[in-house]
Amino acid sequence: MKKGIKITLISLGILSLCSGIFFFWASAATLPESQYQKLEVNDFSSITDTDSIYSIITYNIGYLSGMTNNLAVEKPKTLFDANLKKVLQEFKIVNPDIIAFQEIDYDASRSYHINQHNEIASLGYTYEAEAVNWDETYVPFPYWPPTMHFGKVISGQSILSKYQINSQERMVLERVKTSPFYRDAFYIDRLAQVVKVQIENKEVVIINVHLEAFDKQTRVNQFHTVMDLFNSYAATNPTILLGDFNSDANDENAVIQNILQNNSIGNAAFTNSDYAFTFNSEKPDVRIDYIFYSKNTIHYVDGKVLNQFEQASDHLPVVMRFKLK
Repeated sequence: MKKGIKITLISLGILSLCSGIFFFWASAATLPESQYQKLEVNDFSSITDTDSIYSIITYNIGYLSGMTNNLAVEKPKTLFDANLKKVLQEFKIVNPDIIAFQEIDYDASRSYHINQHNEIASLGYTYEAEAVNWDETYVPFPYWPPTMHFGKVISGQSILSKYQINSQERMVLERVKTSPFYRDAFYIDRLAQVVKVQIENKEVVIINVHLEAFDKQTRVNQFHTVMDLFNSYAATNPTILLGDFNSDANDENAVIQNILQNNSIGNAAFTNSDYAFTFNSEKPDVRIDYIFYSKNTIHYVDGKVLNQFEQASDHLPVVMRFKLK
């Protein structure tokens, strides 16, 4: 009896030790923090129109996993290849001047280590800004079966531009305070990626965000931080705030209502009585992706949700065309 207890205790000790080693190894970063934000200039030849009308897109690209995002299902490389081909094809047609991405993979096992940012930049985006928000050696999610684990993930938010990006700031937003340590260690940083783009003789500030999806109070707090940021920049610069807000326009209690009811802030492809949905891309019934802009410095030309991207992501992109006042 005593021998059995001893063996059990030793086995539990070994298991605990192995679990601890795995936890610290898997949750370790693979990059130095200095590489969490990058500004790069390419040799691509960008073609820009000269009619003073500019276009910008926000797109939660869902690491090109389509409707399989976060599901414990087989994700063959052919899925990612087809979705990348679709995205490249549609961007060639729409030909936006600036694109802001959320959930874009730079180097991840889950997307076969294809740098999605570089692939899309090769369409002719001379200026690039990268902001890493997820850097883990091994992400054990989806939890079961282990063969479906994400593994290594380096992912984040990107802005591609045909116009010069003068600067970038990567701002980490509030984390979920109630998350247990073992979940928090593997959880992404929610970011506000702030870049200044030189258009005509003005610096246009673009704030690219991906707010908390699962904890409402954290999302509310992040939203107010982002709005303070927007108001601060909008006081002096043409300012665009865009991204995945994870806040549904259909919900009258959602924090997004604070900006939807603000008459001094414009909203692309949206009126309170008429707006298209962006999630999920297969059967859209929720609007959580937005492009907001400072009305006093930006003239809205038009905008729409781009249904033609289909299920390359679980989100649909939103485009806005605008002029500077």
